[in-house]
Amino acid sequence: MPLTADGDIAELLLGARTIAMVGASDRPNRPSNRVMSFLQGQGYRVIPVNPQITGEHIHGEYVWRELAQIGEPIDIVDIFRRSEFAGEAVDQAIAAGAKAVWMQLGVVDDAAAARAEAAGLKVVMDRCPAIEIPKLGIAPLNPVA
Repeated sequence: MPLTADGDIAELLLGARTIAMVGASDRPNRPSNRVMSFLQGQGYRVIPVNPQITGEHIHGEYVWRELAQIGEPIDIVDIFRRSEFAGEAVDQAIAAGAKAVWMQLGVVDDAAAARAEAAGLKVVMDRCPAIEIPKLGIAPLNPVA
């Protein structure tokens, strides 16, 4: 069952430090680009994943082709892909040893969510951390002076 209670979502966000963003865009007008910038401003390390722009940089971070290449612990995989492609990202998150998957607003895949939960991952579906963080009153992890 995906996390829906505010307390559970807040606990997930407060316990996370590294977020891999599947479907990150280098275009400033795209929601993933704005959400990545917001999350970085909240103190998270956000690692972009997008096979179409591998090797480039978004907000100072190298863009990886796939999650398996990252080679460091991932707390949350934030999925900015259409629902029909979410399952592939979830399977990669499981294989990469991520602790949680977060499917963005409008992204729903119950079968992928069930696979993630069966593998021990926490799941958030059809929500956006850039909306949840202010709503829940979560202070930045590393306040900027």
